[in-house]
Amino acid sequence: MRFGEPIDEERLAAVLRPGGGIDTVITADVYGEGAADALLGRALAGVARDSYCLAGAVGHDFVEGERDGPRGFPRFTDPRLRGPDQYAGYLRGATEASLERIGADRFDLLLLHNPDRTGFTSKAVWDGMAALRDGGLTDAIGVAPGPANGFTLDLIDCFERFGDRLDWAMVILNPLEPWPGELCLEAAAQHGVRVITRVVDYGGLFWDDVLGGHPFAEHDHRRFRPEGWVEAGRERLDRMRPIAARAGLSPIQLACQWNLTHPAVECTAPTLIQEAGPGARAIEDKRAELAVLPAEPRLTDTDLAEIRRIGDNGGSMTLKGASPDHEGTERPDRWALSPELAELARRWSIDPDRDLRRMPVAA
Repeated sequence: MRFGEPIDEERLAAVLRPGGGIDTVITADVYGEGAADALLGRALAGVARDSYCLAGAVGHDFVEGERDGPRGFPRFTDPRLRGPDQYAGYLRGATEASLERIGADRFDLLLLHNPDRTGFTSKAVWDGMAALRDGGLTDAIGVAPGPANGFTLDLIDCFERFGDRLDWAMVILNPLEPWPGELCLEAAAQHGVRVITRVVDYGGLFWDDVLGGHPFAEHDHRRFRPEGWVEAGRERLDRMRPIAARAGLSPIQLACQWNLTHPAVECTAPTLIQEAGPGARAIEDKRAELAVLPAEPRLTDTDLAEIRRIGDNGGSMTLKGASPDHEGTERPDRWALSPELAELARRWSIDPDRDLRRMPVAA
């Protein structure tokens, strides 16, 4: 996604190699059209397989599908590519190819990556995912909605339909983006689905080397964020600093600990970005800071509530997935709110008009 400055593969492989307090690695087959898998495989060469956890993700067909500009490759469930009777075969083939590029015989966790509406609801899809676990290609399966914020009701619906099969889910969550990720966590807990949170660093702000006027490269995906997001985020981060100082935590450690206090959240996955400019921190330094994250909780209930109040971003964006804001033709990442999902929202005390709409900015 062209975050920050490119670094050479040898340096990146060294950062990815498990050890030194970080023993979980995550890849997705579509990144670099297999290149991320292959690089991770080089990083894992010579590392004992039982010393780390390997998570993968499949779901975008970059072999038969054609890239649609910044929208990326189509989901494998696109009806132009195949029907439900071929879902299981695709999933198995994609998983085997990803493992071959990595040089591994199995995943500890395999995630369905950025599903469309079919991916959230199709029994054929989840029969195929469960078959991969039953066949020994992965120890656990899960779902990773994305790439942007949203999919709240779709994810809860997926828990209700397939919670007996799902082991994990991945959602966006951090102290500056509690909404809408928090809305699905109680449902995850009730269905026994463990949660990984990503974008914990809020586009790099919690690493403290993205400042006002930061020079983002032309194709850096953070340029899709609204103008002024860095300055507004820094102002809110500054209001959290006294809490971090009292707890003896750095900003990124505060973000990780805040996430881990939520129901069902058992793992955080901040993004390591080598930023541009003379004040940028080395990614090796960032990795080391994560590795010494205190295991014991240091934030009080009062701290947690104050962080939530400062970071409240409710209604700040148009959400992906099923949304009352969506009108017109269904898209791979956005669709209308169905009566069934509206009823699901009622059962979980979610008011779509109040909780899932983008709210107008005050004058």
